[in-house]
Amino acid sequence: MNSSAPPTGPLAGLRVLDLTTVIMGPYGTRILGDLGADVVKIEPPEGDTFRNYGPLRHEQMNGSVLNLHRNKRSVRLDLKDEGAREALRKLIADADVLVHNLRPQAAARAGLDWDSVSRINPRMVLCAARGFSQAGPYGDKAAYDDLLQAGSGYSAFVEQTTGQAGYAPTAWCDKVGGQAIATAVMGALLHRERGGSGQEVEVPMFEVAIDFMLVEHFGPAAFEPALGPAGFKRQLARDRRPYRTQDGWACILPYSDRNWKDFFAFIGQPELGDDPRYQKLTDRVTHIDSLYRLVAEHAPGHTTQEWVAFCDRVSIPCMPVLRIEDLQHDPHVVATSFMAVAEHPSEGAYHLVQSPLRFGATPYSLQRHAPRVGEHTAEVLREAGVSESEVARLAH
Repeated sequence: MNSSAPPTGPLAGLRVLDLTTVIMGPYGTRILGDLGADVVKIEPPEGDTFRNYGPLRHEQMNGSVLNLHRNKRSVRLDLKDEGAREALRKLIADADVLVHNLRPQAAARAGLDWDSVSRINPRMVLCAARGFSQAGPYGDKAAYDDLLQAGSGYSAFVEQTTGQAGYAPTAWCDKVGGQAIATAVMGALLHRERGGSGQEVEVPMFEVAIDFMLVEHFGPAAFEPALGPAGFKRQLARDRRPYRTQDGWACILPYSDRNWKDFFAFIGQPELGDDPRYQKLTDRVTHIDSLYRLVAEHAPGHTTQEWVAFCDRVSIPCMPVLRIEDLQHDPHVVATSFMAVAEHPSEGAYHLVQSPLRFGATPYSLQRHAPRVGEHTAEVLREAGVSESEVARLAH
C-alpha cells in the first residue's frame, strides 16, 4: 500500500462522496473505491455507527471496518453547523458521485435532495440508497436486513424447508443492495460520459432483494395464470444440505447425467443409472428428494478428503464445508493471494480481503487502509478550497 502512488483502477480520477452508514451504502462505495475512485466518507462527529461493534483494539475501528472502509478518506463534519454544510457544498461542486441513505425529508433538510445538489453540480450522479422505493406506501418505513429477508420471500422459504421461518446468518440484503449501488452508479456515470447529464438514482433494498429472490424462484408463478407455485424445486428440497462425512461435512453435488452415473458406480449401485427416475435432468428434479437422501446415506462412508478426491477426479461438483477461520489457509485462496496480512497504521496487523475483481489493464490496488474518523478532514477541505480558518475550526 502506497498512499502517495497515483490511483489505479477503471474509476481512477472520479470522486465519490459517501454519506452512508452501516453496511449497504459503505459496501457499495467500497466497491467503487476498489475500482479506483477517490471515495470521501463524510461522517458525523461520532462516526459511522457500525464502527463500534466490538471487539476493538481502538475506539471506532472494528475488524469489519478495516475492509469495509478501505480505499476511502474520512472527513468529519457536523452538518448541523452551517460552516460544515457550506464545506459540504464545496465538496459537492467538485465531485462526480454522491451516495446517501437518507429518507427524502431528511435529505431535503440537509440539502442533499436532487433539486439542491443539481443546482450546485448538474453533472452529479446522486444515488439515494433506501429501504423501500419512494413510489410506494412503504417509502417511510425503517429498513434493516432482517426486515428485508422477511419481506422478500426468503424467510418463508426457510420455513418451507425447515419448518420454521428464519434468517440467513449474514446481511445478504444489505450486501446485494451495496452491489446494486455500485452497478447503478457506474451505469449513470457511463450515461454521463457518453454526453448525457447527471441524474438521481434510487436503489431500494426491498425491491433489490425481491428481484434477487425471484431470479430462479419465480419459475412457474411467473406465468399468468401461474403454472404452479413459486419456488425452485431443487433448492427447496428438505434434504438439500451439506452432508455428514466420516470426519466432517461436505457439499457433494452430482448434477449432470454423467455425474450421477459416476456417483452411482462409486457407491456400488451402478444399476441406478438405468432407473428411469434418474436418467434425465427433468426426471431427477421431480425425484430430487430421494437422490439427496441417497447422498446423505452414503456420505458417512468416506472422509471429506476422499469425497473431494473422487469428485474432483470425475468432475462432480464438491467442496468441503469451510469455516471462516479456514478460508485464509485454503490452497486456492492462498494461491490467488485473495487474503493477505496487512499492517494498519493504527490498528496493527489484520487480514486484508482483496477485491475479487481482476482487471487486466486497470488492476485493483490497496491505496489506503481504512481511515480513522475524520482522519482526512483537513486534507480534503483544503482541496475543496475551504479557508484555513474554517479548516482549523471544522477539523479540530
